[in-house]
Amino acid sequence: MNALQTVETMLDASCCLPSEQPGISLEDAQQRALVFKALADPNRLRLLSIVKAGESGEACVCDLTEPLDLGQPTVSHHLKILVEAGLLNREKRGTWAYYSLVPGALDRVTGLLASL
Repeated sequence: MNALQTVETMLDASCCLPSEQPGISLEDAQQRALVFKALADPNRLRLLSIVKAGESGEACVCDLTEPLDLGQPTVSHHLKILVEAGLLNREKRGTWAYYSLVPGALDRVTGLLASL
């Protein structure tokens, strides 16, 4: 008898009733994963922190490379992921892009976790 057969014979059908509450949908899970994946990178967390802490509530991409000690293309890539996840806004001014925190974005992330 293998381990799987042993477990199956020990289970009582009355103890394993399916949940009446459905889990989140595939689409909802994919959207949440996009946000959590964006937050799972230390450099992206630092970028969010820098943008949030800025006096004007925004930061130019030109000011974000030095604190992270990363090149501009790498920082721009990380910022793009944060924008796609709905955490940052991007505004183009001349040759530079300025980033700001989406209002309520961090509260929304808290809600995503709380509603699992």
